[in-house]
Amino acid sequence: MCHPFNAEAWKHFDRMYPDFAEELRNVRMRLCAHGFAAHEPFIEELLQLWHVSVRTYDHATDRAFMMRTTLMWTVNDLPAYGMASGWTTTGVMGCPICMNDTRAFHLQHGRKACYFDCHRQFLPAHHPYRRNKRAFMKNHVENKVARLRLTRDQILDQVANISPAVEMPLLLPAGYCSDHKWTKKSIFWDLPYWSTLLIRHNLDVMHIEKNVFDNIFNMMMDIKGKTKHNMNA
Repeated sequence: MCHPFNAEAWKHFDRMYPDFAEELRNVRMRLCAHGFAAHEPFIEELLQLWHVSVRTYDHATDRAFMMRTTLMWTVNDLPAYGMASGWTTTGVMGCPICMNDTRAFHLQHGRKACYFDCHRQFLPAHHPYRRNKRAFMKNHVENKVARLRLTRDQILDQVANISPAVEMPLLLPAGYCSDHKWTKKSIFWDLPYWSTLLIRHNLDVMHIEKNVFDNIFNMMMDIKGKTKHNMNA
């Protein structure tokens, strides 16, 4: 664990935009958006803060300076991740890394999406867990190598013909659920620096832990209306 300042994503941004990095008082923001999607006025303000800058008073020096701002990344739980990125994070193609190259499946009776034993493909080639036939999928040796993360050009190519906003009533793009899970082209792509970022979306681990705890607690206590456990499940 390290401070974002010491992370490669931060250093990469400094190399890409040295004029921004030179002014240490410039602001780098992260967006925690739980339950709402970014709209055009918000993006317009970010564009202004990047291109035009804002006259700001520095109390330490008793002088004003022109401050610029950038949005470094978003931090969300998994459902909000889908809203921010445009890739729906539900169902068997809900993983934004595996995408349509997934081994997730529906449970036979409950029909819920299950990602059991989908993680071993990310382990090093000679990791002993890959050869373990008992602790994971029965009698299965994992030889698959996880797909590489898509580049910015590959992502932009996939969303090039998709609307930046979800229409109402919901009009899903062609191939949705069969070839992809894109519902929209994220409005963040309008930011001139967004395509150069190494990390655009982060998962809020603490929020996800709370969601997992709530589901387990509600199931164990059989709280009416809040448990997903039933006879089929």
